[in-house]
Amino acid sequence: MAKKEVAFIGAIDQGTTSTRFIIYDQDTKCIGSHQVEFTQFYPEAGWVEHNPLEILESVKICMAKAMDKATADGHNVDGKLEKEFSGGRTHFVDTCGLPISTYFSALKILWLLENVDAVKQAVKTGDALFGTIDTWLIWNLTGGINGGLHVTDVSNASRTMLMNIKTLDWDKATLEALKISPGILPKIVSNSEVIGKIEKGWPITGIPIAGCLGDQHAAMVGQACRKGEAKSTYGTGAFILLNTGEEIVKSKHGLLTTLAYKLGPNAPTNYALEGSIAIAGAAVQWLRDSLGIIKSAKEIEELALKVESAGGVYFVPAFNGLFAPWWRDDARGVCIGITRFTNRSHIARAVLESMCFQVKDVLDSMHKDASQKDGKQKGGEFLLRVDGGATVNNLLMQIQADLLGSPVVRPADIETTALGAAYAAGLAIGVWKEGEIFASGGTSKTDTTFRPNLEESLRKKKLESWGKAVERTFDLADLSI
Repeated sequence: MAKKEVAFIGAIDQGTTSTRFIIYDQDTKCIGSHQVEFTQFYPEAGWVEHNPLEILESVKICMAKAMDKATADGHNVDGKLEKEFSGGRTHFVDTCGLPISTYFSALKILWLLENVDAVKQAVKTGDALFGTIDTWLIWNLTGGINGGLHVTDVSNASRTMLMNIKTLDWDKATLEALKISPGILPKIVSNSEVIGKIEKGWPITGIPIAGCLGDQHAAMVGQACRKGEAKSTYGTGAFILLNTGEEIVKSKHGLLTTLAYKLGPNAPTNYALEGSIAIAGAAVQWLRDSLGIIKSAKEIEELALKVESAGGVYFVPAFNGLFAPWWRDDARGVCIGITRFTNRSHIARAVLESMCFQVKDVLDSMHKDASQKDGKQKGGEFLLRVDGGATVNNLLMQIQADLLGSPVVRPADIETTALGAAYAAGLAIGVWKEGEIFASGGTSKTDTTFRPNLEESLRKKKLESWGKAVERTFDLADLSI
């Protein structure tokens, strides 16, 4: 029997001791519900407290269970937009390289048009403009309502789900399908060209705005990543990009196809495969703030160095599911291999290893998608370029090299995002030429190189054990609270 297509409304009934989520159809009939109780704490007489994270998790569980019940009864309560297109979630991948997701701008525009009357009316009268944060900044820097420029660059435009990554222009078919007016969209420019100049009202005026890139794209330029070369940025999460040159590579392993950079209006377009890791440095914050194992983030290196290994402990930080390359919303964090021998140093080291294992998983997927062996430089070696705040941890970088089985290169200045933007701007106004930016191959004498010193047999065993640990995280979203 075919599932009944229904419009539905979900209601959260948040009580003092329980959460309930109810799904109603268009006739206000309940088609699914679920309730979860949570804990009240009484730290002192007359005090009552709740754990906000526990409440949040209870809402998530109630939603999932209520959806399951409605689906079991034959109702279709899946995302409506995905159902409207023949390709489902991947309907626009061939043009924009991205799956349908509320993370990207297109669905945010749709929501505004459907739910905010002022926006809807402004679009009709021609008084509304759309842009990403770079658009907003440039518009204001160049005059705002007094002649400000309405532009964005190819890398930021590639994150809207509206730009055709082949033509580097707004995709007409996509706009028509989503009923978005092209008149509200900014002009798309390259990453390196003189866009305009800073007008009066700012600390500096008359200075040309000549470089504009998305965060991770700028880091790629700052790291001078060419075809076959990859970089990983370590922050709260981690972002790994592999430059695929002028070739658009479609991912079959859960990665995004995106632009790397276009350094000039007439310059070739470099593309990339991108994988995002949700929890990297955030796991260290969890050790500090939630468990109190460390008092500051920098203490984790000293603590982890007190042991030579994690002692068979594997930690998978799937706090809110797993991102690339697993994409499992039902995953939850696990820490396995614990014995009476385990102490907090083993846990600390396992947390550091978890970041590096995840980066290794993403890189492996990239190489499979790119149908090539690791990018080759320096006499045949693959060098993973790294940046971001967490890279000051020498132990973390050494573990990364050990698990990759290849060198990790950390630049003297780890703030490569700002450097990439500076490169792009300087290139546009003739401060240097593109060949000079990439001449060093992204490395210099002031860089620090971490070389693997883990035996290959042990590396393989650790990777196999990590794979087992990851599998243990699946299908845990419905664990009782």
